[in-house]
Amino acid sequence: MLILSIFISTVYILLIVDLVRGFNRLPEFFPEKTTSQNSFTIIVPFRNEAKNLPTLLNSFSRLNYPLNQFEILMVNDDSSDDFQFIIDQFIIENAGVQIEVIKNIRKTSSPKKDAIESAILKAQFDWIISTDADCEAPANWLNNLDAFLQKNNVKMIVAPVAYSIENKFLDHFQNLDFLSLQGTTMGSFGINRPFMCNGANLCYAKQVFKTVNGFEGNDHIASGDDIFLMEKFISSYPTQVKYLKSFDAVVRTKPQPDLGALIQQRVRWAAKMGSTKIIFGKIIGITVLTANSYLLLLFSLAVFRQISWQYPGLFFLVKINVDFILLFKTSDFFKQKESMRSYLGSSFIYPFFSVYIAFASFFKGYQWKGRVFKK
Repeated sequence: MLILSIFISTVYILLIVDLVRGFNRLPEFFPEKTTSQNSFTIIVPFRNEAKNLPTLLNSFSRLNYPLNQFEILMVNDDSSDDFQFIIDQFIIENAGVQIEVIKNIRKTSSPKKDAIESAILKAQFDWIISTDADCEAPANWLNNLDAFLQKNNVKMIVAPVAYSIENKFLDHFQNLDFLSLQGTTMGSFGINRPFMCNGANLCYAKQVFKTVNGFEGNDHIASGDDIFLMEKFISSYPTQVKYLKSFDAVVRTKPQPDLGALIQQRVRWAAKMGSTKIIFGKIIGITVLTANSYLLLLFSLAVFRQISWQYPGLFFLVKINVDFILLFKTSDFFKQKESMRSYLGSSFIYPFFSVYIAFASFFKGYQWKGRVFKK
């Protein structure tokens, strides 16, 4: 038991330390004042998001970018709420903004991928930006993307996403989990082993999307419009997929309102990661699952007095200390260190949560936007 504990903890430590090293190596981007050169098509798939659209659209109205250099394509995925009234009001109040509502043309088992492809067929500009209807874009979003494109020879830009949270435990718990994903994403880019991204803030060349045949080959999986596309871009252009580490480029989204919704979301995320082809991503997933499962095993054995409490106690201390380093750095970048006050309490819950989500993703389906997707 001692040797196994040392082995698992050593592998886990080396992996997290490598990600911390990558996080530190990834340079923060500060744009220079330049004339905008690139034009963007912002794609927003939505389904019954009337309550979230005002925040999103208001953030678009504040974009500090020439109006003739971006358009917004809102893709209606069979909504039944009063979205049209909200968008019409936005159009009246923001006459200079190019915005259009189009219908999702369903072809596959993935409504969101169909929505993005429907929009790309109508996109007039060379660069596509995907985001979600429950998001809020920063004022200098497009400026940062444009400046990054001018400085770097890239085909895809992966950019940061953060939660807008309230001061309650569930929000902080979700935020810490999400910060770990964002920190892992940045760290993996810093060591040149990217495997993860977030479709709420993703920019890519329209022509390359067509060249790699879009979502073909993974359109039977409901989610994954982000990571599977990134895999294709990396396969064709391994050095031209970059991360934009800039606080001014952070897109903000909302945490889930309750535990049930959180579980559904995380099962959906875990389900798509199981189909990734990038080996490093699989190694990280297996290592994290093994560490959390092993901690629960040690805890169970100690409860039934099969081993000393020193085993789970020491393993837990090692794990939370090494996790703390990456989380602290990530929370500092996102200016969300207040969530670290919930770190210890969350650390006791997280192994149970993480292991449940992992195994549920193997055997269970999930609900998403009022639809049921079976395993």
